[in-house]
Amino acid sequence: MFEKLLYHIVALNLWRKKHLSQNTFIIIVAALVGALGGLVSSVLKKLTHLVAHAVQSEAVGQNKFYFYLFLPTLGLVTTVLYVRFFIRKHQFRSGIAPILEKIRKGKSRLDIHNTYSQIITSALTVGMGGSAGLESPAVSSGATLGTTLGRLFGLNYRETTLLLACGGAAGISGAFDSPIAGMIFAIEVLLPTFSLPAVTPLLISSAVASVVSHLLYNQPLFVNISKAWAMQNFWYYVVFAVLAGFYTVYYGYTNERIHKFFGNIKNIYLKALIGGISLGVLIALFPALYGEGYMNIQKLMDGNFSSLLGDSLFVKYQNVTWAIVVYALLTLWIKTIACAVTLSSGGNGGMFGPSVVIGGLMGFIFSYSVNQLGWGHLNVTHFIVVGMAASVSGVMHAPLTGVFLSAEITGGYALIVPLMVVSGIAYFINKGVRGYSIYTKNLLVEGDFQVTANRDFNLLKGIKVKHVLEDDFPVFKSSDIILDQKSKIILSKRSLFAIVDEDNRLLGIATLEQLLEAIYNPEELVNNHTFGDFTQPLSEWVNDRTPMAEVLEIMDRQNLIYLPVVNQEQKYLGFITKQAIFNKYRQRLIKQSGQYMTL
Repeated sequence: MFEKLLYHIVALNLWRKKHLSQNTFIIIVAALVGALGGLVSSVLKKLTHLVAHAVQSEAVGQNKFYFYLFLPTLGLVTTVLYVRFFIRKHQFRSGIAPILEKIRKGKSRLDIHNTYSQIITSALTVGMGGSAGLESPAVSSGATLGTTLGRLFGLNYRETTLLLACGGAAGISGAFDSPIAGMIFAIEVLLPTFSLPAVTPLLISSAVASVVSHLLYNQPLFVNISKAWAMQNFWYYVVFAVLAGFYTVYYGYTNERIHKFFGNIKNIYLKALIGGISLGVLIALFPALYGEGYMNIQKLMDGNFSSLLGDSLFVKYQNVTWAIVVYALLTLWIKTIACAVTLSSGGNGGMFGPSVVIGGLMGFIFSYSVNQLGWGHLNVTHFIVVGMAASVSGVMHAPLTGVFLSAEITGGYALIVPLMVVSGIAYFINKGVRGYSIYTKNLLVEGDFQVTANRDFNLLKGIKVKHVLEDDFPVFKSSDIILDQKSKIILSKRSLFAIVDEDNRLLGIATLEQLLEAIYNPEELVNNHTFGDFTQPLSEWVNDRTPMAEVLEIMDRQNLIYLPVVNQEQKYLGFITKQAIFNKYRQRLIKQSGQYMTL
């Protein structure tokens, strides 16, 4: 059957090359990726909610607190077992960071199991109480569909990367029913060096995904907002943006510390048990932490402020103003911790959803507190919405995504000015303090790459010494007599020679000018001098594993245009020149920055 399918794919590929332009074909495939991405998002949401409904249907009365204690552990352990036994031959990684790593390394290929494994594992994790979002798994599944289709149709790196981004846009669009935010997310996060023509396929893919998702799973996240914002509250938005920006900084640092803690636990089952039990206790005390948490934000937007304590052990305090504020503060803080615990202990999900919830809680706490203290009269719903934008902008360094996502999922286009102001300030603060988004910071800690702001580093990191090694330089043993090699020296096209010992270990170098002067000056060659007599000892050299950034740093520091290369045993391999490095760099720059399409 596989051979028959492959035959049809080859036949289709041949047909489209004859009858369709490449740009037209990319548009068609982008629409297909969008439809599949919308389908994946709908299946993911439906499956997760089915799991949550199935397990929560038994949690009634006081029994629900006992369910909350063990359900997260069951979800994490089940997820770990699935990965352990069903994805044994492939690496499984959750979140957006692995996608960014693939793109930066010029390998826009994702394992095909991500199309279904991301759905299954995130449904188990989040459906059973894991405090994470479904958007990152949707992005991973959609991106995998895009890159898989690109490979099937034999598309090049840029075209495959574009389809990967189309799949990511479709994932966000389908998950949130927000096509504009999906497209902008792909541009800001996945393709920060995009070219303008790439917008068309992204638009098509994101729009189609939204339509498909809407047809299959038509449950909007939040209510529509039509009331305009009050100009006299402008400075409250500014103050809130500053506070929210610094909280996103705290969010990032907390996430790193918790990931580091669980990273030191090598036993995956022990890690899942510790994480699950910790989550169970937290959710029993703060039921709003269960799953995505959007329902709790919706209730706050509806003005039902006491609902935050309604399903908790502290329900008797739900009408006490100070108790609502304190409990909301604790929920905000614990939500930050719970999300990191979920993802660090073996669960699958994303930080996108929790960022939205955390932002909503920040907006609620700020506006509700100001109103209760009598300092102003703020629209709580409006601040919940701008809080979402602030959190997404700061945490992910995606201010436009934050603005349009919040506006689309709430219909809050009347708040476009406060959304822009708050998102910009939060992004500026987080970027100024941390420098990196929550995705790219993890990769930086792992040493995989630096962010796009330092694109030169990323390009250089992808260039290995072996890629630019030149091994056609003449090599002489130190014991060789110079006159015996006269013709080889004179006819050489190189002006530099490597001098080695009997075991091919590099001893130094000799220059063409130096040797020619000796050859044509008999007085210099009395007693049959050897190359060892004219060898210049080395001040700098590199090995075949030296990072390219370090190679260039040595060249600049010593004002060199070449460096000898040796292996770990100090045996000579060749030379690396600055010209060869720059040529390879230009090739990669053209590959990464070139037009994704020419429309």
